[in-house]
Amino acid sequence: MRIKSSRRDFIKRAGLIGAAVAVSGNTTATLAAEAGKEDLDPTVKKRTGPFGEGLPITIAGYDYSRVHALVAGKVTVEGCAHRFEVTGIGPLNNHAFFDPQTRDVTEIGLIPYMLAYANDNFRDYILLPIPVLRLFRHKSMWVRADSDIKTPADLRGKKVATVGYSSSGLTHIRGILEEEYGVKSSEIEWISTQKDSASNLTGGASAWEKLRPEGISITDALADEDESSLLLSGKVDAIFHPAEPKAYQERNPLIRRLFPDHRTVESTYYKKTGVFPIMHSVAVRRKTIEENPWLPKAVFNAYSKAKSIDYETMKTWGWALDSLPWYGQEFNETRELMGENFYPYGFEASKSSYETAIRYLHDQGLSKRKVSIEEMFERSTLGLQETA
Repeated sequence: MRIKSSRRDFIKRAGLIGAAVAVSGNTTATLAAEAGKEDLDPTVKKRTGPFGEGLPITIAGYDYSRVHALVAGKVTVEGCAHRFEVTGIGPLNNHAFFDPQTRDVTEIGLIPYMLAYANDNFRDYILLPIPVLRLFRHKSMWVRADSDIKTPADLRGKKVATVGYSSSGLTHIRGILEEEYGVKSSEIEWISTQKDSASNLTGGASAWEKLRPEGISITDALADEDESSLLLSGKVDAIFHPAEPKAYQERNPLIRRLFPDHRTVESTYYKKTGVFPIMHSVAVRRKTIEENPWLPKAVFNAYSKAKSIDYETMKTWGWALDSLPWYGQEFNETRELMGENFYPYGFEASKSSYETAIRYLHDQGLSKRKVSIEEMFERSTLGLQETA
C-alpha cells in the first residue's frame, strides 16, 4: 500500500526526509544507455542496448565490487535491458518508500524496510534474498581516547551520539550490546544529531531511520552539531555510527575505537553465532513482478553472477590490483573462517542473519509486530540457491 500523500506531506514538513545526498556529494549517476543510444520499441516494451536486450528496467544501488559487473553492463539481467543508477542509501530509501517509486529493482536499507513493512503496511516493494551489504558492527563504536570506557559495560549511564537511531547499523549495534554484553538501550543516554559528518558515505538518513521507541532517553543535538564535533567537544562519551565518523577518518588523536582489535572480536562473534549482519538487501517493485513474474529469479542470478566475477578477480588478481599490501592474506583468512562463498546470497544461506534483524527490531520496541521472515520475501525466490 502506498503511503497516502497527507502522511507523506506531514513527514516532509516534520523534517524526517533525509537530505538527498548521493555518494561523494554528487547527484545520481546513471550508468546506462541514454536516450538516442538505444533501440526502443514502445509497442512491445522491449529495448536493445549495450546493457542487454528485452524488458527495460532500472536498477539502483551502490557500485560495490561485487555488483560492479552489473553496474558496468558486463553482466545483464536475462530477458532485460537494464540501466543502473548509482546513489546513496538515504536517497535509495526515500525513492522506494515515497516518490517517485520508478525503479524496478533497488538496494534498500534492511531495517528501514522491515519497519515500513511492519508498522505502516508498506507493500510497494518486496525483498529478494540478496543481502548486498553486510558488515560486522563491533567496529562501529568509538569513544574518546582519554575516556575511562574500556568495555561495553562501561557505556552504562554514558551519552552516545547517533545519526538515525533506527538505522540498520545502529539497530545491530544495540542488539549486539544487549545480547552479547548485557547492556540495554535504556541504560544509555542517546544524543541524536541532524548533521552527519560522514554524509558523503551514507547519503543521509531516511525517514524510517528516525523512529524513537518509548522508554528510551533521546535528546536532539543542536542543529549545527554533528557526532564528531560532539565527541571532540566532550558533550558525549561515545559515537555509534554505520560509517567512520569524520574525526576518525582524519585520525584525530582524541578518538579511538571501543574495540581496537575489532577483527578478532568480530571473528569470535561469527564463530559463536554464525551471523554476518545484513545492512542492505535488494527489493523489486511489486507492480513490475505482477507484470513479469519471471523477473525476480533473473535478478537473483544476475547479482550472483556479478559477485562470482568479483570472487574470481579476488582469487587471481586481487593481490596485485588492490592497494592493500596484505590483501592476499586477508582474503585467504576470510575464506578459511567463512568458506569460499563468504558473502552468500539466497534465503536459506542468510536466514539466520535476516531473523536476527527481525528479533532486534521487536526486542528494541521499534516494530509494532514481529513479522515472519518469509512474508517479506518474494515467494518465488525462497528456494533459490547459488550454483557457484
